[in-house]
Amino acid sequence: MAKTVLIVDDSASIRQVVGLTLKGAGYDVVDAVDGRDALSKLDGRKLHLVISDVNMPNMDGISFVREMKGRPAYKFTPVIMLTTEAGEAKKRDGQMAGAKAWVVKPFQPAQMLDAVSKLIMP
Repeated sequence: MAKTVLIVDDSASIRQVVGLTLKGAGYDVVDAVDGRDALSKLDGRKLHLVISDVNMPNMDGISFVREMKGRPAYKFTPVIMLTTEAGEAKKRDGQMAGAKAWVVKPFQPAQMLDAVSKLIMP
């Protein structure tokens, strides 16, 4: 059975590129346009990984990760932050919220798949 990844990004083109990369590697993909939309997708379904942008309208990625980690069903779901932010303070905020990896845009598909494969257990 395919593993499911939630992609959270306000950029449709980023969601599309990440989605195509993951689908090409055999993953199922769920999209969300911001943190608030992503919270609505946390409906009890099994998510094996979340890839989230940091800077988004309505609810930023770090706030979303904090909210998600507060829900028992998603407490242990790994998170990759995919962002243009490279500052140490933001990375620390992301780690404290519960992010396991930090990938800076622009990214190479192979780099993304490598990070994903390290966080999703077979």
